[in-house]
Amino acid sequence: EIEAKYAKKMQTLRDELDLRRKTEIHEVEERKNSHISELMRNHEKAFSDIKSYYNDITLKNLALISQLKEQMEEMKQRENQLEKEKADVLLQNKQLKEPLQQAQEQLSELQKKLARYDKDKEALTNTKARLKVTQKELKDLQWEHEVLVQRFSKVQAERDELYQKFTKAIYEVQQKTGFKNLLLERKLKGLLGVLEKKEVELSEVLAASNLDPGALSLVSHKLEDILSSKDSTIRDLQLQLARVCKAHDDMLQTFKAKLTAFGIPLDDLGFSPLASLMLGQ
Repeated sequence: EIEAKYAKKMQTLRDELDLRRKTEIHEVEERKNSHISELMRNHEKAFSDIKSYYNDITLKNLALISQLKEQMEEMKQRENQLEKEKADVLLQNKQLKEPLQQAQEQLSELQKKLARYDKDKEALTNTKARLKVTQKELKDLQWEHEVLVQRFSKVQAERDELYQKFTKAIYEVQQKTGFKNLLLERKLKGLLGVLEKKEVELSEVLAASNLDPGALSLVSHKLEDILSSKDSTIRDLQLQLARVCKAHDDMLQTFKAKLTAFGIPLDDLGFSPLASLMLGQ
């Protein structure tokens, strides 16, 4: 009974499983058929698209080939025409070669002439410019010459006037300076003589009076004071003489500088100005 029971269950289970299997197989087949159908539709569509594409390409290529053939024919005709034109041009070039060479030679000669003309034109322009500059310089030089001539005449007149004044002043200064120097020297010699005489007299007085040493010392001091005063007077006179001599020499140097500035040589004076000598030199 148990075996029969389980055999029945087993049979029932087998039937269910077989039914399930058949159902699943049927579903799978339906899905497969559906997928196959879709693939076939896609393939047919793709094939149709590719066929249309290649048909278009073929038509376009055929049209392009036809167009290219026409262009080739036209190019051949054009090439033949160009060959004919080339032959004509070569013939014309051959015919024009000699005139061209002559024209080139003429052109070269004309270019050389043009270059020389440009150089001559530039040189003429430069010459005109230099001529204008030279004319202006000539006018300036003429004007400067006239000015210099007038200045020279004026300077000559001033030189003559200065020469006369200088000569007159030299004589006057020499006379005044010589006379004053002579007076100062005579006065100095007179004072020196008086001093010597006074010293001799004082010595004789001192020797004759037989003074005592104190009185003699007092007299000696007084004498020294007198001698100092006389020496101071002598130095003042010598200083005055030196000043006069220096003023005389400075004046001579000033006149010499003026003569040199005006271009008058010292030999034209006709005499040599006397330079003073300091006392004792």
